[in-house]
Amino acid sequence: GPPGPGAHCPGAPAGGADLSAHLWARYQDMRRLVHDLLPPEVCSLLNPAAIYANNKISLRDVEVYGFDYYTLAQYADALHHEIFSAARDILIEHYKYPEGIRKYDYNPSFAIRGLHYDIQKSLLMKIDAFHYVQLGTAYRGLQPVPDEEVIELYGGTQHIPLYQMSGFYGKGPSIKQFMDIFSLLEMALLSCVVDYFLGHSLEFDQAHLYKDVTDAIRDVHVKALMYQWIEQDMRTAWWPMGNSCSSSPTVLSASSSMWSLSRQTSPASSLTGAKPFRKLDEKGSLQWDRITRLEKGKIYGQGNLFDFLRLTEWRGPRVLYFGDHLYSDLADLMLRHGWRTGAIIPELEREIPLTGLLERMQTYQDTESRQVLAAWMKERQELRCITKALFNVQFGSIFRTFHNPTYFSRRLVRFSGLYMASLSCLLNYRVDFTYPRRTPLQHEAPLWMDQLCTGCMKTPFLGDMAHIR
Repeated sequence: GPPGPGAHCPGAPAGGADLSAHLWARYQDMRRLVHDLLPPEVCSLLNPAAIYANNKISLRDVEVYGFDYYTLAQYADALHHEIFSAARDILIEHYKYPEGIRKYDYNPSFAIRGLHYDIQKSLLMKIDAFHYVQLGTAYRGLQPVPDEEVIELYGGTQHIPLYQMSGFYGKGPSIKQFMDIFSLLEMALLSCVVDYFLGHSLEFDQAHLYKDVTDAIRDVHVKALMYQWIEQDMRTAWWPMGNSCSSSPTVLSASSSMWSLSRQTSPASSLTGAKPFRKLDEKGSLQWDRITRLEKGKIYGQGNLFDFLRLTEWRGPRVLYFGDHLYSDLADLMLRHGWRTGAIIPELEREIPLTGLLERMQTYQDTESRQVLAAWMKERQELRCITKALFNVQFGSIFRTFHNPTYFSRRLVRFSGLYMASLSCLLNYRVDFTYPRRTPLQHEAPLWMDQLCTGCMKTPFLGDMAHIR
C-alpha cells in the first residue's frame, strides 16, 4: 500500500534542503510526465457530438423512441430574453413589485443548471454529490457570499444535511434544485429581484419572493405568450435539433410511423394525471369520442401515462425516451416503468472542449517539505480558480465541483442511460449501435488521472481511448 505519514519513498534524501530540491525535481518530472501522457492536443480527441453511456444500451433492442417536447428544438437566446422580460414585467404590473426592477436584463452567463436555492437564506449555490457546498459559488442576489458566512449559515460546516436538501424530485421544504433550461431564467430573475431588494434595504419575505418569481415565469407559459412569439417568428425563436426528429412532440417507432401528442402533455409529465386521452381534429379541437386505441397519424391531447402504457403496450427497455429535465422527464419512467432514458445536455458542447501527485507527496512531514507542499497547494488553488472561470465565472462547470462530481452529475448518472448534447448526435451512430459501459471503481481504475499523474503506469494508444465510452 502507499506509505503512511512520516515514511519516505525509496531513494529520497533524509531531509533539509536536499529533500526540498528532491521534491521540486519530482514535481518537474511529474509535469513532464503528464504533458507526455496527456499533451494539449488530447483535447481535440474529445468529441462534443458523441453519445455518453451511464448504462449499457443496445439500439437494436429499442423499438420505440420518445421525445419530450423541449428536446426536439432548442430555444434561441432571443426567446430567453423575451421570457425573462415578460416575467419581470408581470412581477411589476401584476404583483406590484418596485418599478426599479425593470432596469434588470437577462444575463445568460450568470447561472448554470443544477444549482440549489435555499429559499429562507436567498442563497443560490452549487453543491457536490456528497452534499457539500462548493466554496466560492454561493450568491445572494448578484453578489458572492463570503465563504466564512456560508459556513456559519450552515452550522460551521459546508455540509448540508439530507433533511434540509431537496427531495427525490429536486424539491425540499426549503431548498430547490434547478434542473432544466428554463430554470436559468428563473435563477436569473430571482437573483435580480433579490439584488434590488438588498441594494435598496427593503425588507421582504424570502418565501413570498421565491413563489412570486416562480409564478411569474409560469405565467409566461400558461398565458401562451411564449407560443405566440414562436409562431410570429419561428426562425428567431428556436433552432431545430437536427433531422433525426420531427418538429412536434412525437413518439417515433422503428418503422418511422409517428404518434403525436399535444404540446401540453408528455408521458412523463402526465404520470399522476387522471384525464383520459382525447383526439384532436384537423382544426385542433378536442373530440368527445372515447379512445380505445391510439391510431397512427392522429394527434391526441391530455391523457396520462398509465392509459398510454395500456393502449400502446410500450413497456420496459423497448422504449428509449429523451428529455432535458432529469426529474420530471426521466426519473419515474426509468425507476417505475423500466424505460431506457436519454438526457439532453446542451452544455456538453461548451464544456467538453475545456476539459494525484499531491497525495503521494503528503507523506513527507519535515518543515522544508511542508513548505514545498504549501506552494503546490497554492498553485492548485490558483489553477482551480482559472479552470472554474473557463466554464462559468460564478459557478464553474455543471458537472464538477473541483475534484468531486456535482449533485447534478450524480442525478444524471442515476436517471439517464445515455446523455448527449443534442438529439442530432444520434445521427452519428448506426441504429443497431451498442453503448457499452463498465464504470471503473476507484480500486479498479489504473488509467484514472490520479494514477497517471503519480506515474504509476504509462498509457499507450491514447487515440484509441478517445473512442471508449
